[in-house]
Amino acid sequence: MDAELSQRLTRLLDHVDHWLPPAPTPVDWSTHIAAIWQRHPLGGWLVPVPPRDTLTLDDLLGIERQKLALLDNTRAFLQGLPANHALLWGSRGSGKSSIIRALLNSLAEEGLRLIQVDRHDLCSLPLLVEQLRHQPQRFVVYCDDLSFEGNDDAYKALKSVVDGALTGPPDNVLLYATSNRRHLLPESMDDNSGSRLVGEELHHGDAVEEKISLSDRFGLWLGFHPFSQATYLEVCQHWVSHLGQPQDWSDATKAEAIRFATLRGGRSGRTAWQFAAHWVGRKRLQEKG
Repeated sequence: MDAELSQRLTRLLDHVDHWLPPAPTPVDWSTHIAAIWQRHPLGGWLVPVPPRDTLTLDDLLGIERQKLALLDNTRAFLQGLPANHALLWGSRGSGKSSIIRALLNSLAEEGLRLIQVDRHDLCSLPLLVEQLRHQPQRFVVYCDDLSFEGNDDAYKALKSVVDGALTGPPDNVLLYATSNRRHLLPESMDDNSGSRLVGEELHHGDAVEEKISLSDRFGLWLGFHPFSQATYLEVCQHWVSHLGQPQDWSDATKAEAIRFATLRGGRSGRTAWQFAAHWVGRKRLQEKG
């Protein structure tokens, strides 16, 4: 290479250098248990994050069946046994995201490592999975509040990684997703126009088959539904006692909890937590005043 070309290349690199992402520091998985995947046009990297809270599985009431199923599935995965990708779907505030956080806090010492991927970064999911393929740790890659619009092709990357590519996901990676939609894609009446009855069997059209095909790749489906009033009050009592004192729960507190849920238009674990924070905070403030 002659001197003039070398100088021109050097000047060019000086101009574009500030556009390049900084060299990422590899995550030390012996000290960090969770990270966030950040996509970049030139690739992506992992940013370690501390656990959000100390929530445990024992703090989550009213979803015992879901806790047991997800716990067994994750423990099997950590021990190198067969396990399924999991889709947690259902009503808002019912504990889908909380159970993932509690699972990490409960199983981190058994080797669980969690990586969260934003829905908008799913197109780079194959790159992330390949980075994890040869790591000695076992990872749950988690996407919260997952859903797609009708013209959104990002779901194809997820579908391919879950169970579509020739190689498939590595043995040390499992995918968990939460969604308010069971089939992740919007459904309309027009989708059923291609369905037909053959004998006594209903055969779905191509549109329905396409929308079902993504969620069908998750082997473990866990539904989360609105709480009954009895379960809601049980969760309220737990959080009021946790944030305050057991004697803070009384008939007056129960009546206020019911009123709070009525004003919010629903009963859920999130509503119970919000009520407890409101009630205990206001009570302590009044005591100080």
